[in-house]
Amino acid sequence: MPSLVWLLLLAHATLALSTNENISDAYKSIFILAGQSNMAGRAGVIAGKLSGVVPPACTPSPFILRLNPNLTWEVARDPLHEGIDVHKPCGIGPGMPFANSVLERDSSIGVIGLVPCAIGATNLTSWSRGHVNYNRMLMRAQAALSDGRGIIRAILWFQGEGDAVLEQDAVCYKEKLKTFFNDIRSDLQMPELPIIQVALPTRNAGNYTDEIREAQLGLELPNLKCVDAWGLPVIKGDPVHLNTDSQIQVGHMLADAFLQLTTTTASPPPPPSAESCA
Repeated sequence: MPSLVWLLLLAHATLALSTNENISDAYKSIFILAGQSNMAGRAGVIAGKLSGVVPPACTPSPFILRLNPNLTWEVARDPLHEGIDVHKPCGIGPGMPFANSVLERDSSIGVIGLVPCAIGATNLTSWSRGHVNYNRMLMRAQAALSDGRGIIRAILWFQGEGDAVLEQDAVCYKEKLKTFFNDIRSDLQMPELPIIQVALPTRNAGNYTDEIREAQLGLELPNLKCVDAWGLPVIKGDPVHLNTDSQIQVGHMLADAFLQLTTTTASPPPPPSAESCA
């Protein structure tokens, strides 16, 4: 009898492994996760590592994969940005709640492939074309497409704290953000790629938070949506980073926006401004 039980367990494990391998080879709906530490996630970190408590919204699924630092697909689980944002311990971000929400609400989405690219404490200049963060994001996006088994469905962008400190960064933020979005669409050869950004949640990011939020909420481009995280609770003792419940809410907001974009036609862009920032 014990040998029969062992054989059944072995057969189950073999089947699960085979299924996961097949899913890794499946056609994927790919999402690029980029920006700063609130995209990478700092929630749930205790004594330098993510606690063992996984909220239901962040539960791993064999139908949600992540492109790891070695550019191979694996089952996604928090911290999604482990090995990507290496300067601070990563925790729960909006990525897993987003993916689980989309998977639950859109059965046609298939296998979801998350490509984490966010780096904490970075300003928008470091994400501009030709700079290291931009180049790495582009490289990882291209790697996600390299096997021909997927399409990029959207970029999820959560950034702005790094530009809320100095007036010179805040003044040019809107024009630089517009250029960044246009550049990445151009370099991916996807001029209508949906982009969903998150407006800053708290004024604690810097003295020019209002200017950054105004730019984020006011920027108009085709297939661009901005979800507003204003007022969501932050981690106790941390004035900037969203707590677990807030990250789950942001993930659901991003899912709402993505699903809306896939069922509606974007409005045309406004005429270009006479003023621009270099």
